[in-house]
Amino acid sequence: MADLGVNIAGVHFNNPIIAASGTIGFGHEYGEFYPLSVFGGISCKGTTLKERPGNPPPRIAETPMGMLNAVGLQNPGVEHFIEKELPWLTQQNTVIIANAAGSTESDYCKMAEILSDTDVDMIELNISCPNVKEGGVQFGTSVRSVASVTKAVRKYCKKPLIIKLSPNVSDIASIAKSAEAEGADAVSLINTLTGMRIDINTRKPIIKNITGGMSGPAVFPVAVRMVWQVKNAVSIPVIGMGGIAKWQDAVEMMMAGADAIQIGTALFGDPYCPIKIADGLNNYLDSHNMKSVTELTHTVVTD
Repeated sequence: MADLGVNIAGVHFNNPIIAASGTIGFGHEYGEFYPLSVFGGISCKGTTLKERPGNPPPRIAETPMGMLNAVGLQNPGVEHFIEKELPWLTQQNTVIIANAAGSTESDYCKMAEILSDTDVDMIELNISCPNVKEGGVQFGTSVRSVASVTKAVRKYCKKPLIIKLSPNVSDIASIAKSAEAEGADAVSLINTLTGMRIDINTRKPIIKNITGGMSGPAVFPVAVRMVWQVKNAVSIPVIGMGGIAKWQDAVEMMMAGADAIQIGTALFGDPYCPIKIADGLNNYLDSHNMKSVTELTHTVVTD
């Protein structure tokens, strides 16, 4: 049996499969299906300084091969996370990644400062959420803004820092490089693509927010391309996500350049997919005489 362990910015993961932020909450519901240690890590629900009610419904809609969501970062706030959720999470034998969101640069800095004094293992900076009215995506769509927020947060962040990148940009590689230059320990991508659905009977948008974040298998080829571009541009670890639903997708994403992967939308249709992906990875590595899953990373042949 091959070694599925990976190292991301000095943090050891028992396997490269991470639950994506916003899809697993704080883990309680999925903990009823299996031990959360089936995941190498969990990126928790995007958390802000204060409680957020999120966007008004309807805020989720189906799309061909995926879903559209505009939940709007509904969360109970960072103090609730630290006091009520984190003690339980730290007992689950998996890496805990706090996903920090904000509306201003100072929000992100304060979040990093607060979370750095807790037992989370890493902080993932959510500067690329496309379905909130303020913050989020405005920080993730230009080289200058990504560099600025990364540089500011780095001064306060004592944990390994992951910058989560938006796909709604023209040059993802340059943006990743700006995050690396200002102190990011890793990058994760892609966040959701901005999408829209219309009810043809009412002629109104299906989502109350009008637009939302599109995820699921339909975005997978875009994610693979962007992970490959970023891996060729930076030397820090790359966490790949976007439409991964089965073990073959995980292999492909790692070949493109991912050092680890995140799965999200697939969990809604099949809660057991992380177990199936881990088993599939093991079988693939054994059948190809590979000793470690790290042998897959960035092995695509392009010439």
